[in-house]
Amino acid sequence: MVKRIAAIAFIFICTAIAWGILGGTIFSRIDSGKNERLSSTVASNWGTPQTQVPPSAAYYLDAYKTDVHTEDGKTITRVITEKTAYPLSLEASHVDVALNLDHRQKGLLWYSTYAVNFSGQYSYRNGSDKDQSVTFRLDFPAAQAIYDDLIVLVDGQPAALATGNGGATATAKIAAGKSAVLSFSYRSQGLDNWNYKFGANSGQDGQAGVSQVKNFSLIMHTNFKDIDFPQNTLSPTEKRETSQGWDLTWNYKSLLSGLQIGMAMPEKLQPGPLAGQISFFAPVSLFFFFFLMFIITTLRDIDLHPMNYFFLATAFFAFHLLLAYLVDHISIHWAFLICSLVSVFLVVSYLRLVVGIRFAAIEAGGAQLIYLVLFSYAFFFKGFTGLAITIGSILTLFVVMQMTGRIKWSEKFAGVSFGRK
Repeated sequence: MVKRIAAIAFIFICTAIAWGILGGTIFSRIDSGKNERLSSTVASNWGTPQTQVPPSAAYYLDAYKTDVHTEDGKTITRVITEKTAYPLSLEASHVDVALNLDHRQKGLLWYSTYAVNFSGQYSYRNGSDKDQSVTFRLDFPAAQAIYDDLIVLVDGQPAALATGNGGATATAKIAAGKSAVLSFSYRSQGLDNWNYKFGANSGQDGQAGVSQVKNFSLIMHTNFKDIDFPQNTLSPTEKRETSQGWDLTWNYKSLLSGLQIGMAMPEKLQPGPLAGQISFFAPVSLFFFFFLMFIITTLRDIDLHPMNYFFLATAFFAFHLLLAYLVDHISIHWAFLICSLVSVFLVVSYLRLVVGIRFAAIEAGGAQLIYLVLFSYAFFFKGFTGLAITIGSILTLFVVMQMTGRIKWSEKFAGVSFGRK
């Protein structure tokens, strides 16, 4: 009996090592340069994270200064003309943005890509006592992106655009003491998160500096319900759930803040990391399965040779091996179902020949359903995996203790033969 237990333990250890190698292989595929290239490909084809800032408005006046210097013993005086910028104050901002999440898979990972429809209205006041030719500067939220249907209006009239340096400029006349409304809208695409800064200035370490906004409102529409606000962002002042997602509102009369508005796109269940985690924890499920099989066969005087345990271990390993390479091509849920059916079929069809159909289908098949299929499926629920496994372990211990409470183990072990009965 001791030799048999040692042989089963050796089979278990070898299979656990194989699972460790398989899990390491999966994560190496995820961390390899191939997936880095895939991430770059997604960014180049779809877009990068976007951060929109409000446009700026300023008029420029000539300023004169005198430059006096000496050349060849002669004093030369020269008048230099420079342009001095006079920024206009931003009186009001009304922004509407719609974020439509559209996950895309490359290799073993899903990427949180989204489409964004942006429109904004910004009111600027010419505080000078003269009519001014004002230049509006619009900075694009990302350099690596497309901007479709870009429309820029000044007081409802189309403005001629000049693009360059990561943005666009437009010029319009604003009467003395009057205000003008700059409106612009576009459709674009991004990745992972979308942000709105109140000002383009930056503080230390690249963090947004403190900005002041007046009469500000931003309404965000999402087509997803799992909303998440990144660090250093403001929570909405109002939110309303819709049939598809949320309508979120940020309203401020007068705000002074170094924070910004942001939305992190929800991540989809990642097939690669999930398959890797299931592989790393697979020895726990095999241990419980072997333990229960050993108890049942001992109680019922069924003789399972270590070679039988070896083939059972390979059937378990087949589940994880097939899952590791199937999730590249189909949904993780379909891959999980196919792998479960394949592994259960291997075990039941094998033990049907070794012991019988009843034992194979009920005891072995039921145990495999619990300790392989349900154990692995617990990893689909983030935050509850450990609790589910712990509860399953305790219930298994309780059942086995109740089954074996009246068993005289010395007699059972003494009566077990090494040959087939």
